[in-house]
Amino acid sequence: MGDRWFRSGLPVADIDGVTTRATRFRRAGVGLAAVLASLAPLGAAGVGNAAAAAPRVAAASRVITLGQTYHIQFAGTLDRTVAADVYEVDGGDTSKAVVTALHDRGKIVVCYISAGSWENYRPDADKFPASVLGRTLAGWPDERWLDIRKVHVLMPLMKARMDMCVRKGFDAIEFDNVDGQSNRTGFPLTRAEQIRYDRALARAAHARDLQPGLKNAIGLIPELVNSFDWALNEQCVQYSECKPYRAFINQGKAVFVLEYNVTVKRMCAVTQPLKLYAQKKHLSLNAWRVTCS
Repeated sequence: MGDRWFRSGLPVADIDGVTTRATRFRRAGVGLAAVLASLAPLGAAGVGNAAAAAPRVAAASRVITLGQTYHIQFAGTLDRTVAADVYEVDGGDTSKAVVTALHDRGKIVVCYISAGSWENYRPDADKFPASVLGRTLAGWPDERWLDIRKVHVLMPLMKARMDMCVRKGFDAIEFDNVDGQSNRTGFPLTRAEQIRYDRALARAAHARDLQPGLKNAIGLIPELVNSFDWALNEQCVQYSECKPYRAFINQGKAVFVLEYNVTVKRMCAVTQPLKLYAQKKHLSLNAWRVTCS
């Protein structure tokens, strides 16, 4: 099954009312055969020391769990009135004041960062050496894949981004582009190398009391479900790929699903029996959403 890309990349008014660039979202398609082939464990060995910043004590009420509702918004003025337990916003574009305001409304707040691609508009873009920059993402000349084999180079940069999330008061974190091994990155990435990097990210997040969420990477679920606290998927209904998320549900971990093209009726018929929280969204990831209830 070929790669499938969806993201919002147009300048929009951000959640503080300032015009900025919307964060990009994408997914890489994984067939069911690839998922089944992934069932052989690769072991728990990881890379790097996750303990960098002193762990903070998260509010007990701000823990992502099965049964919660979810809202994601990267475009337009943030709608703070959505009846959702969990809000996800861009980590770089969102101020501490906005995170605090969401906490005051009883929300759990997720910090979005890209952990597998270089974005030339980020403040830390010049800290990435040319040696870790791979192929340009098709149609997006301002973004390139990262060589996740260079853990010693990338993890300090990713930990600095996580520390930013902590300073702003975020409760959880979503790492985008953590399935480079199934994409044309310009590097001969293997499953084992991707799993090692993803586990290093999860450990670093836990060391900072940030709850890590696994984005897509369906074929890596058997190896990563124990490392991540929740999951986010795009279009598992459209591509008949939702069942592997039972691994998260069976551990009482929340799974949030975004669909763009299927009918709400079909979306709900597939996700509700699996206990996945699904919503239909515009590709721009603005405030608009339709849920199953």
